[in-house]
Amino acid sequence: MPAHLSLLNITWTAPDGRTVLSDISASFAQERTGIVGRNGAGKSTVLNLVAGRLRPTSGSIIVEGTVALLRQFASIPPDETVADLFGATAKLALLRRAEIGAATADELAEADWTLEERLTEALDRMGVPVSPATRLCCLSGGQRARAALAAAMFAGPDFLLLDEPTNDLDREGRSAVCAALRNWRGGAIVVSHDRSLLDAMDAIVELEPSGVSRYPGNFDAYQEAKAVRIAAAEHDLAVAEKRTADLARRTRETVERQQQRDAAGHRRGARGDLPRILVGARRDNAEKTAGGSARAAERLRSEAHQKLEDARSRIEAVKAVSVTVPSCGLHAAKSVVSIERATVGHQPGQPILEDVSLSVTGPERIAISGRNGAGKSTLLDLIEGRLSPWSGRVSVGVRTARLDQGLTALDHNQTVVENFARLNPEEDANGCRAALARFQFRSAAADRPVSALSGGQQVRAALACVLGNAVPPQLLLLDEPTNHLDLEAVEAVEAGLASYDGALLVVSHDEAFLRALGITRWLALDDLADRSG
Repeated sequence: MPAHLSLLNITWTAPDGRTVLSDISASFAQERTGIVGRNGAGKSTVLNLVAGRLRPTSGSIIVEGTVALLRQFASIPPDETVADLFGATAKLALLRRAEIGAATADELAEADWTLEERLTEALDRMGVPVSPATRLCCLSGGQRARAALAAAMFAGPDFLLLDEPTNDLDREGRSAVCAALRNWRGGAIVVSHDRSLLDAMDAIVELEPSGVSRYPGNFDAYQEAKAVRIAAAEHDLAVAEKRTADLARRTRETVERQQQRDAAGHRRGARGDLPRILVGARRDNAEKTAGGSARAAERLRSEAHQKLEDARSRIEAVKAVSVTVPSCGLHAAKSVVSIERATVGHQPGQPILEDVSLSVTGPERIAISGRNGAGKSTLLDLIEGRLSPWSGRVSVGVRTARLDQGLTALDHNQTVVENFARLNPEEDANGCRAALARFQFRSAAADRPVSALSGGQQVRAALACVLGNAVPPQLLLLDEPTNHLDLEAVEAVEAGLASYDGALLVVSHDEAFLRALGITRWLALDDLADRSG
């Protein structure tokens, strides 16, 4: 029987009583499947349920085949090695004993003489050219992540279970993971917001509050199918709105006609044109008719209203949020940033950037690339004024704001409107509310604490506070703003920046995000070093 996984009517409740998954069912064939959904939707929970690390509150899980869950590195024992990732430490130790003639005959019969060579090849394919004896603490975070994926694939499971495998990886690391999955011939279930990685999938499964939806094809196909769903939902909304309006008009006309008939009957009765007993009968009948009509009208109104609300909820579930950013008025010839042969670091005598030069003019959109640890965030610190150059000159000619992956501009204990007022003290109460409304925070939504918002809502709140001013900053620094965000949040960032007319300096390894921003210049960090001396 081919390997497959099935989740049947699964509900899982967290220890704090919060229901994360409610009566969901899904099947996974031996193919590459991406799982998407908002933060908190239960994507990682699904992987841990399949791996057996969690038990469902109700429902059942069928696993036909073997699974391997990608190792996450919360902490690392100081003596743990790469070989430990592969579960090969004892087998390699046997080879060492065999080399010095210390192995028994029985041990020699069990020795895997090609193991070390195959381990090295597996690591090389993932771009981690280290010995299996290398301690994990000596590797960078990106190297550990790639080594863990190499180990999971080396085991040859029927299904790989990967939770955000490209998070915190540089471009080289992301490319290596994407290539490995494209060449993987087993099954894989991948939780990710990395659209380049999702484009290597055979199917996309979306977790929503209403249930599970499966889309055949990669992420591009998923987006096309989602667009069809949005169009259908918008059509249903338009039909529901028209039906509600028509019903209200017909009800009003019916009531008006009944009132006219009743008034005419009252006038004839008052003149004595009708016998008193007939007047009373007609009055009773009119009251019954009016009561029956009112009940029928109310039932129809309730049904129409429910259909309207259903249509609106479908729109909210599938449609990305759009926001409007005021113009910052940056002139095309304005000098935004000028850096001349600057050297800077965090520790004396240990420069991170040396002889760096950069010029930004007008509303350029520039992507700064480089390996992890090369100094990209340090460059933004230099421009923002958090660091002063040890030598050289730095000049920034416009007002600047920064959006980073930690959303550090926000106080998560304050409400959205309190954050906006704190960061934009020149705005009065009405100005704060009007600005937040442009970012879809209206009325009570603006009074919610940031900690109670979803990932996408928090990003939208940060954008509102940074760019919602009547005159936004003319330079925006983005430091890995999409790391650890779900697709809804990434789309919120893209929507907010689509209409921004200032200059952008972006540090990101997410190439799909950079393309969506409309980058006008791509610079590798090495290109900024002045080699004239």
